[in-house]
Amino acid sequence: MSREQLVVQRAKKAFQTGKTKPLEYRIHQLKSLYRFVSERRKDIADAVKRDLNKSEHGTELFETLGLEGEINLAIERLAEWAAPRPVEKNLLTIADNVYVQPEPLGVVLIIGAWNYPWAVTLQPLVGAIAAGNAAIIKPSEVSPNSAKVMEELLPLYLDKDLYPVVTGGVSETQELLKQRFDHVFYTGSSAVGKLVMQAAAQHLTPVTLELGGKSPCYIDKNCDLAVACRRITWGKFVNCGQTCIAPDYILCESSIQNQVVEEIRKSIKEFYTDNPKTFEDYGRIINKRHFKRVMALMEGSTVVIGGESDESECYIAPTVLKDVTAESRVMQEEIFGPVLPIITVSGVDEAIQFINEREKPLVVYVFSPDNKLVRRVIAETSSGALLANDCLVHFCVSALPFGGVGNSGMGCYHGRHSFNQFSHLRSCLIKKLKLESINNMRYPPHTASKMTWHYFSAK
Repeated sequence: MSREQLVVQRAKKAFQTGKTKPLEYRIHQLKSLYRFVSERRKDIADAVKRDLNKSEHGTELFETLGLEGEINLAIERLAEWAAPRPVEKNLLTIADNVYVQPEPLGVVLIIGAWNYPWAVTLQPLVGAIAAGNAAIIKPSEVSPNSAKVMEELLPLYLDKDLYPVVTGGVSETQELLKQRFDHVFYTGSSAVGKLVMQAAAQHLTPVTLELGGKSPCYIDKNCDLAVACRRITWGKFVNCGQTCIAPDYILCESSIQNQVVEEIRKSIKEFYTDNPKTFEDYGRIINKRHFKRVMALMEGSTVVIGGESDESECYIAPTVLKDVTAESRVMQEEIFGPVLPIITVSGVDEAIQFINEREKPLVVYVFSPDNKLVRRVIAETSSGALLANDCLVHFCVSALPFGGVGNSGMGCYHGRHSFNQFSHLRSCLIKKLKLESINNMRYPPHTASKMTWHYFSAK
């Protein structure tokens, strides 16, 4: 029996004891998870520094603060989320107790990603714990330092049988996916997402797929370009462009392309100085394989900002490409790096058409002071989310479901949405063994008068 099989078996056995059912136990585990994040903040920051060259303050801002917020929200609202949810009755059930009861799914698998190795691995875990599940946690092997810290330290705080951490590469993940789970939650690429879904289908296991894609960013010529480009620069180059919801490319009219370039140039200098390579808050590409992939995407395009690189450090400067076309190499896949192409369009009509001719993205960004134009983009495109006049910040709103659609994913999480994602919403109807005369209308023989009752009861 493989290590992965043993881990899953132990988790199933622990779950079957019913230990996770009481809300008090779930809250205790959530508080322990919060204590882990709080007490091991330096270990987490050191690991992320070694993996992605992210600064300590950057790790706090993009990894741990949001995680702590999700934990606190779950602790505060758990009783409300887990309570029976009354539903509207009809005439036939007016005297009955009719409600939806959230219940745990069972043993779930959470496969994390390397770009934000703590936030996107442990935030789903918050929902899994809150909903009363056992959870196998599989951090990405591509961020090995974070995976090692998670494997060594998380079991010191959480139940080792119910919430084990399994490390390893492709073979270990494949072995895990051969096991039967009650839900699989995966964050990563669309290509691997298809393999995860295929493996889960062998057991009819439902999946949540948090994927990515090429998120477009349309800039209206009438907006404040200085503010727009400042926010786009931040959203694109944070974490060295390795963010699933980063703006992948810009769509704008040719008349403002040069001004957009200059405003982005100013913002890069403001944020990262004249030499981003030596600046603490500018990260690195995760490894040499991804470095070579991103560098290759720039071939055949005109670099107007940046372009400098150092393979020995996996460093690529904040880079902007102009006069890019739909056929350019950089437009054939999600960039996931600090390279921002600009494609010129004639206006919002062509921008909407360009977006709709491609796979549904995780986010559509639009910068415009015109609410009518913004509403039109909302009405005429489809994406996991739409954000007007800013980047990334919708991820911070726990009340918003975070997830994709189509090729950018399925399912969602954050706040109550995480709880629901890891719960079975069970329909319950409790009827008394009284008032049998009322039930006669549904028993044979069926008559016209009985059908009249059926008609009114359905209203």
